[in-house]
Amino acid sequence: MGSVQIVTTILAAAITAVAVVLAVRAVMKMTAVIRLGQPAPERFADKGARTTKMLVETAGHTRMLKWSVVGAAHWFVMVGFIVLSLLVLEAYFEVVSTGGGLPIVGHWTVFGLVTEWIGILGLIGIVVLMAIRLRNRPNRPENRSRFTGSTMWQGYFVEWVVLLVLIFGFVIRGFKVATDHFEYPVWATPLSHAVGAALPAWPAGVSVAALIKIVISMTWLIVISLNVTMGVAWHRFLAFPNIFFKRDPEKAAGSGLGPLRPMTSQGKPLDFEEADPEKDQFGVAQVEQFTWKGLLDFSTCTECGRCQSQCPAWNTGKPLSPKLLVLSLRDHAYAKAPYLLAGGGKDLTGEEKATEAQLAHMDVLALAEADRPLIGTAEEGGVIDPDVLWSCTTCGACVEQCPVDIEHVDHIVDMRRYQVLIESSFPSEAGVMLRNLENKGNPWGAPQNTREDWTKGLGFEVPRVGEVEDFEYLFWVGCAGAFEDRAKKTTRAVATLLNEAGVSFAILGEGETCSGDPARRIGNEFVFQMLAQQNVETLNEAFEGREKAKRKIVATCPHCFNTLGNEYGQLGGEFEVVHHTQLLAHLVSAGKLTPVQPVDGGVTYHDPCYLGRHNRVFAAPREVLGSAIGDGRGGAATDSGAGRDSGLVEMPRNSERSFCCGAGGARMWMEEKIGKRINVDRVEEAMSTGAKTIAVGCPFCSTMLNDGVNGKGAGEDVEVVDVASVLLRSVKPDAPAGEKETAPAAG
Repeated sequence: MGSVQIVTTILAAAITAVAVVLAVRAVMKMTAVIRLGQPAPERFADKGARTTKMLVETAGHTRMLKWSVVGAAHWFVMVGFIVLSLLVLEAYFEVVSTGGGLPIVGHWTVFGLVTEWIGILGLIGIVVLMAIRLRNRPNRPENRSRFTGSTMWQGYFVEWVVLLVLIFGFVIRGFKVATDHFEYPVWATPLSHAVGAALPAWPAGVSVAALIKIVISMTWLIVISLNVTMGVAWHRFLAFPNIFFKRDPEKAAGSGLGPLRPMTSQGKPLDFEEADPEKDQFGVAQVEQFTWKGLLDFSTCTECGRCQSQCPAWNTGKPLSPKLLVLSLRDHAYAKAPYLLAGGGKDLTGEEKATEAQLAHMDVLALAEADRPLIGTAEEGGVIDPDVLWSCTTCGACVEQCPVDIEHVDHIVDMRRYQVLIESSFPSEAGVMLRNLENKGNPWGAPQNTREDWTKGLGFEVPRVGEVEDFEYLFWVGCAGAFEDRAKKTTRAVATLLNEAGVSFAILGEGETCSGDPARRIGNEFVFQMLAQQNVETLNEAFEGREKAKRKIVATCPHCFNTLGNEYGQLGGEFEVVHHTQLLAHLVSAGKLTPVQPVDGGVTYHDPCYLGRHNRVFAAPREVLGSAIGDGRGGAATDSGAGRDSGLVEMPRNSERSFCCGAGGARMWMEEKIGKRINVDRVEEAMSTGAKTIAVGCPFCSTMLNDGVNGKGAGEDVEVVDVASVLLRSVKPDAPAGEKETAPAAG
């Protein structure tokens, strides 16, 4: 060992020791903060399925590849980071000796081949990611960048570290080639040999380059260890456990989509009959009241902004960004952590838990952070502004796009629950809706004895449960379908089509009440459970004696469809629930409904969030529309483009990337006072296709898009109509239920 090798070895050992000590301290701090969260015992179930899903999502990059170029580049960088970590380890042998290398595998040609090409592709990948970040930098006025609000220096720092580590990997190999210490052939390592041909035969070059590579790598580790909230770096470690502990590992996409998490206290579902606000946690009022998985979510955020780029609130000028909300909660949690770890915190009555002695030497910044309300205006020092909290439509676009499975919607609703149930603080307009749900069983406050009025004049009898011996489907009409003028036309169309197809069905009539979706999404879990338990009891009675596979419900409202099918199981209601478009698609394919008159003028389809993104029903509505359009393409959609005269024309944002109508999350009953109206943004996109008909599969979407069309003054040229009505016009061209749906919204 020469003098150069002695110096490089000492320096490498010293910086590595510092980095390791700091890294261990950082990991211990992060672990302590995450452990402050509430229990979530269900996250440890199905370990096999969780392991499989974690490996598939990470190794296969199944979520990242939804953004093809970014996903592919990131995959090569990720694989490069994992595999080429071996080359960082190898650098410790190379600082000691010019001919040093990894024991055993370091001399295998296949090892040289694999690491060479991973290094080459990793270089290409990181350059692509750097170019994308620069092209989308938030200081460019022409862009509404997904990186707005991200800590840009951290992103640049991480990318440059990756680039330099990869470059110096090839420099080390180049010096080995130049000094005849390289064992791999040219065919296996072409770039290394090319670099070696350009470098001098400097014997100490290998050790010096290896030291530089180690210094770069350890500097990175030191920097991230001193910045535990540096998610753009830490996500490469935290993503694995965060994906492993996702809510539902069996879901193909978006574990946090579909049902909401039950309201829990100390890890157990809350029973309102026994709950005590002084002993049980009602929603989230303090950051430590999130589950430990919530705190892990916040720590894992990589600040990529995919959620932000898809959020309807953010895209229409509202203050909500799912990314910035998560980052605010993360920064608050870590700033408050010293106070909490010292024993501080408020109990459920608001009393301080720590003694004066425990807080005597507490950092004043941590104490100041502890005094901030979780929800509050800037003047109040709040972590999350109320306008941010109430802008969310719970559309799930953020959850759909997040590459590390952060469950934004659950966290937002948990904060809403405390605001509604304990603080009674929510937009005033929603108060009427909640009172109507409690007193009338529907958000419009319509008399219960008018629930069956939609059946009048149909020309056939609509059977009621209890009046018929047997039925195949219980037709869940829903509040909109029973009371709202436009939605009643959809209800009548579905009933007419089911009758035409010979499907035996029955309704609950006055025995039906609201599914509870608006109450649950706004945060009033008490009203939701009151309504849901009543409905579960009614439905269980209607299906008495039937196994689950024969307890079939068809619903026209995706919110009811989601609630009955995904959430009533939490309260003992197990049913097979289908959306009306799924049943109609089946009836058409089975030949029980035959379209005879094509619908012309061009049709575009708007995917309802709770049907499409939350429940993955994309094909059925398009199959129904394809059969009704009769364009000879079997329902296949064409690309978007103005000027289409016929056929199904897709909007640019469709399927899992469909843009929200603005009505979800109980926003249907709240005024949209900030920024551009979400429904107007969506209508403009729909009208840009040139289609004369905007087909929907949700009564909320119908109301919102109709209002948007009328607001644009296009009511005479563009029609918003449910998929069922489109099909009915084609199956029975003279049916009265197919008239143009231009009536003003009820309520």
